[in-house]
Amino acid sequence: QVQLVESGGGSVQAGGSLRLSCVVFGYAYSAYCMAWFRQAPGKEREGVATIDSDGASSMADSVKGRFTISQDNAKNTLYLQMNSLKPEDTAMYYCAADPRPCLWVAYGAEKYNYWGHGTQVTVSS
Repeated sequence: QVQLVESGGGSVQAGGSLRLSCVVFGYAYSAYCMAWFRQAPGKEREGVATIDSDGASSMADSVKGRFTISQDNAKNTLYLQMNSLKPEDTAMYYCAADPRPCLWVAYGAEKYNYWGHGTQVTVSS
């Protein structure tokens, strides 16, 4: 059974940093497209970053230059380093996975097969 477990969320002041982690259980981690999404209250879920099995990554324009996605295949773990956080980054952050290449699924939340339960990030001004 595939499970994705996020951690690392919390409350920080604007300008601060957090690192989110997502541990994957139940499949060959390196064979999947991995992604981070976020959803703020009253808003649709939006893609933040994706990373392919070969390490190729993409970042949403809203977080470019501030967030970095990375992975450790040996630990079956996905990361999201978030720096220079802004109040508008406040949201529930979700880890997602799909066996197809990131080029196929990109930021289409409906396309991802597996999801974690999320970790809350709150940024105060």
